[in-house]
Order: sequence, then C-alpha cells, then structure tokens
Amino acid sequence: MEVFKTVKEIQEYLVKTESKNLGFVATMGALHQAHISLIELSQKENELTVCSIFVNPKQFNKKEDLVKYPRDTEADLKKLEAVNCDIVFIPSVEEMYPKKVEREFHFGILSEVMEAEHRPGHFNGVAIVIERFFEILNPTHAYFGKKDYQQLAVIKALTKQINSSVKIVGCPIYREKNGLAMSSRNERLSANEKEEAGVINKTLKYVCEHKNLTVPALKTYFLTEMNQHLNFESEYFEIVDEITLQPIQEWGGANKYIAFTAVNVNGVRLIDNMTIIN
Repeated sequence: MEVFKTVKEIQEYLVKTESKNLGFVATMGALHQAHISLIELSQKENELTVCSIFVNPKQFNKKEDLVKYPRDTEADLKKLEAVNCDIVFIPSVEEMYPKKVEREFHFGILSEVMEAEHRPGHFNGVAIVIERFFEILNPTHAYFGKKDYQQLAVIKALTKQINSSVKIVGCPIYREKNGLAMSSRNERLSANEKEEAGVINKTLKYVCEHKNLTVPALKTYFLTEMNQHLNFESEYFEIVDEITLQPIQEWGGANKYIAFTAVNVNGVRLIDNMTIIN
C-alpha cells in the first residue's frame, strides 16, 4: 500500500503505473465497513484503487461540526492495509487548496431542498473538493454510498457541468445490526444512543410499507415517532420523486419515491433514506 501526502508525489506515481483503470473512493476518514465496501467494489472493477482521507472544511456549514468530526488516521490506514488498498492519499488543506477557491456551483432543485436547505453551502463545498480530486487523480470510476443519496445526485450533476468522463457509481447503504445507517458520525454516539437511533430505520420501514396512507399522514407519523425520544431533534422528513428529488405532497405516477430524513441524536446529525416502490 502506497501512501502519499502531496499532489506532486501521487501524480508522479500514477504516471509510472500506466494504469488504464483507476477507481477512486473519497472519504473523510473514520472509516467503517461501508467505506471498505466501496473500496472492495473498486478493486473488482479497476486495476488500481485510490482512497483519499481528507476532512474537507469547505463542506461544513458549522465550524463546531468540523472541529468535532472524528479523526483517527492511524486506525484508518490499518483498515485500508487489511483490504490491500493500492493507494492512499492524505493531503493537507494547503495541498488541496493552494489558492483561494471562490467558485460557486448551481444544481437547480438539488441546491434548494433537504440537505441543501438545512446546510447552506454544503454541496458547493462537496463539488469543489470532488472537482479538485478529479483534477489531481483523473480516475476512470468514483464510488459513493447511497446513504448520501442527494450528494450522489449532486456529484452526477457535477460531472455533466464540468464535462468529466468519470463514471460515478452509487453503492448500497450499509447498516448496523439495528438498522442504523453506518456513518463516521456514529462514533460520536454512546452505545445506548446508537441502539436508540435504530428507530430511524424502523420508522422509515413503516413509511415504506404503508403507502396506503397519505403523504402528510406519513410525515406526521415519522416526526411524531422521532419526537417521542427526548434526545432526538428532527431537522426534516420528506418523501420525494426518485428522479427529480422534488418533495411531494401526494402520491402520483412515479415508479419509485424516496423517503429522506435528518435527525439529530444528542447533537449528532444522522441522515438516512429508503426507497418506496410504487
């Protein structure tokens, strides 16, 4: 496993390998099985795989969230070595952004709803860092988890805007035994909080299994269930069209809908989503 910290070093190495297929997995560290699954899929589909570890300050709209984000690079490297990841890129902020970046991306409705509405500037920060990684690494494939489904949609839109040839691959959500979506932020939960947070998955399942109810009724049910937990605070719950990600107020003719939510559990922000088949 090769580990690089500078753009110059990793680019020189990639030129020497003459690899025709390069898979890329962007992470902010605090790796878990969901990250590993992305790396393993990339290894199956590419000659080489690069995993980045970079906590991107540009996608945090709250400074305290950036400060509290879990970091354990030594543990991350051990996990990557265990699965024989080819290359790890751990750049500094100065290495990623040697000059001030003021670019603004616009993604239509994707820049207005759910995560975008509750985290102003978040997706612009995501777009900036992903474009930068693509510029540095020039991968053929990039792998992202569907837990961050709206982010996945934004990155697909980004590739069109910048005329990138990178193939974006969406990968399944990995869950804890109690159904909680795996996330680096889960490390900030106590054992009891993590167990209690399994109700998010349970309630999403209820929504998906009760399409006979109206959309407003299901929204009320979800939020009521969350509010029964003293340390829970719901930011939003929406049912959206799978293609447009536009929130709906009543069932229509779409083949699939997706239920999205963000819930703060004792100050730890957890997001999840689940597909509803019409």
